[in-house]
Amino acid sequence: EKVMSGSYRTALVRALPYARLYGRALLGSQEQGDVVVAAALRSALADLKPGLSDAGARAALYLAISDDVRRASSDGRQPASDAGMSLLQRMLLLLTALEEQPLAAAAAACRLEIEVAERELRAARDGLRANAAARVLIIEDEPIIALDIQDLVERCGHSVVGIAATESEAVQIARAERPSLVLADINLGAGGDGATAVARILRDVTAPVIFVTAFPERLLTGDAVEPAFVITKPFDPTTLAVATYQAVTRGVRPV
Repeated sequence: EKVMSGSYRTALVRALPYARLYGRALLGSQEQGDVVVAAALRSALADLKPGLSDAGARAALYLAISDDVRRASSDGRQPASDAGMSLLQRMLLLLTALEEQPLAAAAAACRLEIEVAERELRAARDGLRANAAARVLIIEDEPIIALDIQDLVERCGHSVVGIAATESEAVQIARAERPSLVLADINLGAGGDGATAVARILRDVTAPVIFVTAFPERLLTGDAVEPAFVITKPFDPTTLAVATYQAVTRGVRPV
């Protein structure tokens, strides 16, 4: 029994990084997200089930987080809707786009019938462009990728104030243009480090940041303050649209 219990706990530990990404993206900050994730983990540990798989562990944590945030919205501790999109719609978008969960799993995490979840998700996707337009700074050293991101950002209804290929260029553009959102790669090659560029920018500019990187492990170490929004390359256009929506409407400073 102890061995089996340990295996259940191992599955929950492996699911924890995914739960943390969901919690912080949903609530807009590492601190708030980790509070609900800690509560979800305690709940899951208290209700261990035989044969809990990695997918089952993720599902258990997603469900507990969603339940907690919905309860908080009902008693006024969290907003029930944001920029015209309901809390359930935001949950479904995050679970399917950022967490890459199938619709059935996302519906279960939100305690919805799949037909209802499908309808709500469709409405949420239709409403993505209705959020407030942002002035976006893109930090990316690969020209083709930078142009792809610019195209996606503009199709989401935002404007791009500049594209920086180096750390120093990013800081200069940010000081001159005062962007309301920053999309940053981590590895800028010979041009420096994207995370360092963001840290320098945030000394002068208050703006949410989305890291778009092939190296998410460099950001999610648990050793320091971590970003609220991380997208792993290669990414689906919907994923970027959802992350942009969350960052703009929550208005947080994630690093």
